[in-house]
Amino acid sequence: MSDCCSGGCSTGKPPVDPRYRRILWIALWVNALMFGVEIVGGWAAGSVALLADAVDFLGDAANYGISLFVLALAPVWRSRTALLKGATMGGYGIFVLGSAFWHLQSGTVPQAHTMGIIGSAALAANCLVGVLLYAYRNGDANMRSVWLCTRNDAIGNVAVLVAALGVFQTGSGVPDLLVATVMGLLGLSAARSVIVQARAELRVPVAPLPAPAAPVELKRR
Repeated sequence: MSDCCSGGCSTGKPPVDPRYRRILWIALWVNALMFGVEIVGGWAAGSVALLADAVDFLGDAANYGISLFVLALAPVWRSRTALLKGATMGGYGIFVLGSAFWHLQSGTVPQAHTMGIIGSAALAANCLVGVLLYAYRNGDANMRSVWLCTRNDAIGNVAVLVAALGVFQTGSGVPDLLVATVMGLLGLSAARSVIVQARAELRVPVAPLPAPAAPVELKRR
């Protein structure tokens, strides 16, 4: 799918896969919808894990929107955009870790029942998007960042359900905080992976355009 990962970058625009474009639009709307659901549910339940997942959904919606914008651009611009998205993913990880620390100090105990219901809906949404994007997981840095966001979301959803069970059984907010911490670390790990690949793609020399052929003059007889 990528004409840059194999070392054959060109200055022209890559062909746009119509199916991939449709998948990105579906992913954008699914993530925007789930952001609204989780941000409301997270505040209502007092769950850091749900709030972290909501912010992640918002970031992913923006990620898909950016990916749609650069889809038809030259590979160098797609790699530069991936650098920006990698930095954003890293910022998300730092935000989640900071929120978990703040809630640890305040001793908040979230509502396990609400966490379970919303976490299940979020997992179903991310599994749908993940199945659609699976075929593009080994593309260029831009495609890889999209896949990693979706993969991390699904892992985070499973972790939220585990946290909900832990909160229900212990009556403590510690499981919720532990899951939020893992999600933050996943965000930092994915950010590093995307940034490393994008920088590697930007170091690949761009093949020069072929010189135009000289006009052929017809000899007069």
